[in-house]
Amino acid sequence: MPGKGEASLIACRDEQRADRILNALTIDVEDYYHVEAFKDVIQASSWASRQSRVETNTRRLLDLLAEQETVATFFVLGWVAERHPVLVREIAQSGHEVACHGYSHNLVYRQTPKVFREETRRAKLVLEAQSQRRVRGYRAASWSITAKSRWALDVLTDLGFEYDSSIFPIRHDLYGEPGGERRLHRRTSRTGELVELPPATLSVAGWNVPVGGGGYFRLLPYGVTRRALRWINRYERQPFVFYLHPWEIDPDQPRIKGSWKSRLRHYVNLHRVEPRLKRLLQEFRFTRVDDLLVGLDVDAGFGVAPPVRVVHT
Repeated sequence: MPGKGEASLIACRDEQRADRILNALTIDVEDYYHVEAFKDVIQASSWASRQSRVETNTRRLLDLLAEQETVATFFVLGWVAERHPVLVREIAQSGHEVACHGYSHNLVYRQTPKVFREETRRAKLVLEAQSQRRVRGYRAASWSITAKSRWALDVLTDLGFEYDSSIFPIRHDLYGEPGGERRLHRRTSRTGELVELPPATLSVAGWNVPVGGGGYFRLLPYGVTRRALRWINRYERQPFVFYLHPWEIDPDQPRIKGSWKSRLRHYVNLHRVEPRLKRLLQEFRFTRVDDLLVGLDVDAGFGVAPPVRVVHT
């Protein structure tokens, strides 16, 4: 057993290691009326006539990130990109990575492979034209690459994507891969290979508990989120993937009359997100996904890089 002084040195060393680890900060650029929670009361045909708040909210995030000297990856919905091309250029010109969030925000497992390919290709081409950058990453609407839509990985590699962040290793009524790989890892498909970046979870009594952003960031007390993420960095010595949406910093957005569950999921603690995010950016180190991958030895695993496990699909 180490003595008190030695234990303090070990704790200090672990803290320093955690402070050196870079994590991935990701933003899913969509508007409040795109979310799956309100699909039963909002028709896609009404989107164009609704008050759009995505430009204002995304620019608020860009200002906050500039203030904190932090860069991130913005997974932009193709539908948004076509209507707000200047916003996509601003994201890229501000030093952030532009990645793809699909086109229509339809869940992958509700699409045919043909429709998914057409929509994803359309979104990728639009984003590359607007950002003047290669789009390397993809994230499905509502984490909807699951066991019944694993074929989507074949399409992604065929379209030239290098990484994906669509598979949430938890149990959920809409998505998830319960018991799935928590760490950064490679997945092979019939058409190639992708690096998979699951959002942050903590393993508790054999269950993967989501701690990496979105509604979980709003629902859990900040101290719980901080301790969970610090545990991943300090004791697991892994980077984590954190995510949020521009509408989550907008407590004044129009209220939609959905079910109680949908309203809870969408509106809980919106007023807390911006100050919590600012604190998070001050307490952890973040970067873009593409830069994070450059800094990691995805095959060897070591120090701050996760040991990669190849998962065949």
